[in-house]
Amino acid sequence: MKAFRELVESSIAHGTLTGVEALLADDVVFTSPVAFTPYPGKALTAAILDGVARVFTDFRYVSSIEEGNRSALVFEAMVGEVSVNGCDFITTNDDGLISEFTVMVRPLSGAKALADAMAQQFPRIQAEARDAAAPPS
Repeated sequence: MKAFRELVESSIAHGTLTGVEALLADDVVFTSPVAFTPYPGKALTAAILDGVARVFTDFRYVSSIEEGNRSALVFEAMVGEVSVNGCDFITTNDDGLISEFTVMVRPLSGAKALADAMAQQFPRIQAEARDAAAPPS
């Protein structure tokens, strides 16, 4: 998905994916490479993606495949001193918003480094998701 790729490429180096919420459907489902249960909802998905932006360095997309409403964006990145190769599988709905987001990573050392780094981020991710989902006061 071109809009998502452009957002990532322009902002991930700053440790954030500001604006990603505008690309996500309210009922988006995020499937993590290291968690068994998918994560539902825009607020949580946006917070997870922002967390990923904080743990990845030297992130770059190296190729992509587009077919209808489905995209596969192949990336390379570092998590600490560990090299990670992966792919973002994105499905958009009829409104052009991301409805499914699945990430796969390799090698095992990369998946482990990502899992450890994201575990440290998760309290912040949960707080950000909770704050984003709360009705305005």
